[in-house]
Amino acid sequence: MTVTLADVAARAGVSSATVSRVLNGNYPVAGSTRERVLRAVEELEYVVNGQARGLAAATSDLVGVLVNDIADPFFGILASAAQTEIARGPREGVAAGGGKLAVVCNTGGCPEAELTYLTLLQRQRAAGVILTGGTAERTGHTRAVTAKLARLTADGTRVVLCGRPPLTVDGGATTTTLAFDNRGGAQRLTEHLLSLGHRHIGYITGPDDRTTTRHRLEGHGAALTAHGLTADAARLTAGGDYDRRAGYAAARELLDRAPELTAIVAANDTAALGVCAALRERGLRVPQDVSVAGFDDLPFSADAAPALTTVRLPLHEAGAWAGRLVMDRESAPPGGVATVAAELVPRASTAAPGAS
Repeated sequence: MTVTLADVAARAGVSSATVSRVLNGNYPVAGSTRERVLRAVEELEYVVNGQARGLAAATSDLVGVLVNDIADPFFGILASAAQTEIARGPREGVAAGGGKLAVVCNTGGCPEAELTYLTLLQRQRAAGVILTGGTAERTGHTRAVTAKLARLTADGTRVVLCGRPPLTVDGGATTTTLAFDNRGGAQRLTEHLLSLGHRHIGYITGPDDRTTTRHRLEGHGAALTAHGLTADAARLTAGGDYDRRAGYAAARELLDRAPELTAIVAANDTAALGVCAALRERGLRVPQDVSVAGFDDLPFSADAAPALTTVRLPLHEAGAWAGRLVMDRESAPPGGVATVAAELVPRASTAAPGAS
């Protein structure tokens, strides 16, 4: 039996017009109302074209690339590399009729927006979907995304996760995943500082509900544990975000709380720039007074003053790989999951404590 717009409206307790507004995203709707409508859509497995589920091969020439923030170089590099591969034909270069249209969907880090985009891509019978970056660690959201990806896959859409943990969809299949080694990279970064002689190391996290944040913090904690330095870890950790302003604010908080700090690790390179600004404001030198390290090796990192010690993720290569996978021009890795290695890149922003 075909599910109609009216069925969704009845389940959500709203009008059909409100359901339409939520699905089209062209009119402001209260957050609680939007959640009820999207929940009803999921529960009833509603799609605009009721015959679409029976047309698994009838996909469009559209591939969606979901990013948290296209203005962030991390996501810009991934999306650009993926888009180049999506536009290619079956051979090198762009072949007439061979490539597809990549549509970048900017979620702003909002889990609800992510689900909305997935619904819209399902309605368009997208040929493929690439989800990039960490995911929100909310049980309901994870369940909803898993269900949505299972339906997209059943409709013939190729799904690739790039930079986030793998998901197991209905039937036990693992979604094709390129997982970044965030734990291992963060552990090696902190071990680098410990090897230089640092014992009072501050850490600035990313958003507290993101898998990337948790994995990088776990890697940092593993290095501290190996050296018996966990007793003061909580006091030397401050919450933040993946931007310069958050790094600046969190560094000021850490310096007030723990003036004995000799090093600060930021959750990414952009936040590390904010850390350096806070140190300069206090009259502290990098690395002579406080060493600073970041993560990702974004393009500006080597040109910072001093050049930033960081962990390199091969973002362009990973984005291109995801593009080839979603275009079915490369076989999925064994078991559906491949780990993208993270490489420690020591530069001038880290040195032994008190180095002149």
